[in-house]
Amino acid sequence: MITLTPSAINAVRRFIQTSADPVAGLRVSVTGGGCSGMQYAMKLETSAADDDTRFDMDGVVVLVDPLSAPLIDGVNIDFVDSIEGSGFKFSNPNAAKSCACGQSFSAA
Repeated sequence: MITLTPSAINAVRRFIQTSADPVAGLRVSVTGGGCSGMQYAMKLETSAADDDTRFDMDGVVVLVDPLSAPLIDGVNIDFVDSIEGSGFKFSNPNAAKSCACGQSFSAA
């Protein structure tokens, strides 16, 4: 299961409200790349795939594809707004190592 902090839920809601297209949910996935081998990806989706796992987080639907699911099971996503910048921060119990920016990782 994935969790979003209240701050992350509010940030996603803001992005959904400003989207020009209808939004079916927030896709959270893992792709190859980044300085640690795998990187997180997030985007608003207009439709869900039949094999997506769906989580409802206080009205925000999170979509996860079957290949990404085991790599991000248990991940906590926060939205941080600070003087150094703002963005989503991932805490992944499956990451053996992650880069300094927190946007990429390698699995154990």
